[in-house]
Amino acid sequence: MDNNKIMIVGTGNVGASIAFALLNQRTPVNEIILTDIIAKDAEGEAMDLRDALAVAPSYLKIKNGTYKDAKDCDIVVITAGANQKPGESRLDLLKKNVNILQGMIEQIMDSGFNGIFLVVTNPMDILTYYTLKFSGLPTERVIGSGTVLDSARLQSRLSSYLNVNPKSVHAYQIGEHGDSEVTLWSIADAGGQKIKDLLPANVRTDISKFVVNEAYDIIEKKGATYYGIATCVTQIITSIFNDEMRILPVSSFDHFSGTCFGWPSVVGREGVLRRLDLRISEHEGIELQKSINILKKYISSVRY
Repeated sequence: MDNNKIMIVGTGNVGASIAFALLNQRTPVNEIILTDIIAKDAEGEAMDLRDALAVAPSYLKIKNGTYKDAKDCDIVVITAGANQKPGESRLDLLKKNVNILQGMIEQIMDSGFNGIFLVVTNPMDILTYYTLKFSGLPTERVIGSGTVLDSARLQSRLSSYLNVNPKSVHAYQIGEHGDSEVTLWSIADAGGQKIKDLLPANVRTDISKFVVNEAYDIIEKKGATYYGIATCVTQIITSIFNDEMRILPVSSFDHFSGTCFGWPSVVGREGVLRRLDLRISEHEGIELQKSINILKKYISSVRY
């Protein structure tokens, strides 16, 4: 399908911000369908967004709908899920969200959907794995937002130290989108200059810690994070629809480990065309394996 039509499942802060980001950038998206368990919320967001069409830089169709409308969508973006309640463990939340996800995916697939899933809901890597399992789609067409946001935070932080534009910094976070993610210092560069040669080890360690903890800092200050991830998801969607073959550290299935995690990958119209074959340091490899082991532990703990 080449409708350039997407469905956003979940119209909370993240889902609504993705729709807003798409409206305010010149993207190839032609139509957005918003759906939420609270139908009137999706309807209200669609109404509010349509009010901007006369002055927005893009023109696209925006409406609310149901899972049945996924049948001719090219991408379904999943942002819906339960939030962690006080006293609730991460594992409790995971089990709850996997059960929610299973019902959601079954209904979307029953509509005749045959496009690409883009998973944003946390714990994102694990839910990407289960989206793949529940949908039965080819591995290249089930993508998680991965460590795209984390890598953007890393590039932004490095740019302030190096006094260069963040777009000129090439550096990646990999692994779990979470506490165990790893900074690939061995291949990080700015204009061909190795960042290991530009910044001492203690500064690099501080930057890695900052990147991992920034989400917590934002949540403490304003309650949630959504603008950063919305802009990153917009980039992923644009890369797919334009067949850009852009390298992004999205989360997808890794056949070697049997899990999904963030890794620099070529993203185009068919989804993840390939995960790059990178030479990383021994230390980074060990830390990545620890991250993978955490994801595998949580995946195996879920009963549904």
